[in-house]
Amino acid sequence: MRLARTRRTLLAALFAPLALLTPTTAHAAPAAAGNLPARHAPGETATLPVRDALAQLTVADEDRTGYTRDKFKHWTDADKDGCNTRAEVLLEEAVTAPEIGPKCALTGGSWYSPYDDRYLDSASQLDVDHLVPLAEAWDSGASAWTAKEREAYANDLDDSRALIAVSAASNRSKADKDPTEWLPPYTPYWCEYVTNWVADKTRYQLRVDPAEHNALATRLADCPDRPITVTFAR
Repeated sequence: MRLARTRRTLLAALFAPLALLTPTTAHAAPAAAGNLPARHAPGETATLPVRDALAQLTVADEDRTGYTRDKFKHWTDADKDGCNTRAEVLLEEAVTAPEIGPKCALTGGSWYSPYDDRYLDSASQLDVDHLVPLAEAWDSGASAWTAKEREAYANDLDDSRALIAVSAASNRSKADKDPTEWLPPYTPYWCEYVTNWVADKTRYQLRVDPAEHNALATRLADCPDRPITVTFAR
């Protein structure tokens, strides 16, 4: 079943206060703010300020040895409705709903790309971005996961921050870069971007390298210390 997502029209209208918004509430009762559990099970939830979440991520050098994109099976059709993960995100994030044709071909519709503050009127103009790129996830701990865990990561529809429909141009500019090398061209989105990056890394307990940690800390120092709610995926 498709999951509800915040429409891009809301992002367009609410950029100024976006950093103050609370993320989508997850399933389990949250842990006390500021206290991530030392041990957790998939589905367990915690809420804490984003700077505290960053401070609790493991800082370690990253290693891309052995990475290939096909280690993450992606764009699957988990609910067997004929629309794969990419199409599900496009359908959920459409400002104006497209028509769905055979094999989930999408025609018409419109979308908002928050990375570069653009409205787009064709699904072919959009990519679905893994907020924390697959290569970055591999570097940060996913190399030790099972193939099924990597598939779940690559098709994560359970947290609306994990996958985002953006212009193909902005996504390809980003490629597999972390925030030391790339931030969205639209600067009012920076606080939202780095906050969601920390949330996604927390959800999967991925590491950050020293330069990445410093870049995130520097950027977050200029942002509200917004509480994030995270449901652990593993």
